[in-house]
Amino acid sequence: MQHLESRKRDHIDLALKSQTGIPEMDRRFHYEPMLQAHPEGGLQPFTFLGKTHRVPMWVSSMTGGTKMAGTINRNLAAACHEFGMGMGLGSCRIIMEDDTYFEDFNMRGIIGDQLPFWANLGIAQIEELVAGNKVSEATKLVEKLRADGLIIHVNPMQEWFQPEGDILSHPPLETIKRFMDQFRLPVIVKEVGQGMGPGSLRQLLQLPLQAIEFAAFGGTNFARLELMRNENAERELFEPLSYVGEDVYSMLDYVNRIVSSETTACKELIISGGVKTFLDGYYLVRTSLLPAVYGMASTFLKYAREDYEQLRRYVHTQVKGLEMAYAFLTVNP
Repeated sequence: MQHLESRKRDHIDLALKSQTGIPEMDRRFHYEPMLQAHPEGGLQPFTFLGKTHRVPMWVSSMTGGTKMAGTINRNLAAACHEFGMGMGLGSCRIIMEDDTYFEDFNMRGIIGDQLPFWANLGIAQIEELVAGNKVSEATKLVEKLRADGLIIHVNPMQEWFQPEGDILSHPPLETIKRFMDQFRLPVIVKEVGQGMGPGSLRQLLQLPLQAIEFAAFGGTNFARLELMRNENAERELFEPLSYVGEDVYSMLDYVNRIVSSETTACKELIISGGVKTFLDGYYLVRTSLLPAVYGMASTFLKYAREDYEQLRRYVHTQVKGLEMAYAFLTVNP
């Protein structure tokens, strides 16, 4: 009874403070409190990238080759194993020919065989492998990591601004096609923070990719990051280009329009870039016409840098929020 009185007193004290007003209401959803009981037993498992996910979230780490990166990747892999998520590594270029940092990437034993685990190389490295007739090196990398396939990150804006960046000699689409002619394992293609316009998406959707990852404008902006590293006088002059891109909502609209009117070969999406909360992710996954999961790379990294328990608590809250969303929210078209 004392606990009940305390709770009711809190309700009275906080009632005025909790007034939100109509402008703050999230109008993306209809709230349906009459149709479901409280969720029990977790979300419904589903197949994505050929394996069983338990939650519609995807972990893309963004770094590798340092002591901190090893800690981050191990924490992320442990979270994937516990909660049932897939994981894409950051660039694996550093372990192509040298195993010094291999254990920072060697996460299959932690994540387990039952969940997606993908290696990652940049388009500049893919171009080099194709030109040197060394595509087999990418196959060896994937097999060494016991990964399910290879993510190719396409980052011409970042490379252009990077002081030590690589210059692309061919259009990325051309390089990807030539690579896939020789590479027999599954491929995902992603951007790195600027997103992609409808022309690029249309062309990628025609390829037999396992998935496309958006990495849209609104998350970590690697073009801007490279400009911040560059202290020369050109930084201010180039800065407007770092604000060019496509956000996640525009990209999903482009994809939905394309797949509803054309036959496409790529069948799955990883929706990432500017996804801030589980409600953003829920909305985007539910409005996608292709099977999809969502990623929040920088947020995962924020919690993965310390001890695992902090990351675990964060992911747990996201999963509980998703359970409530699936039970009581429908998307407002």
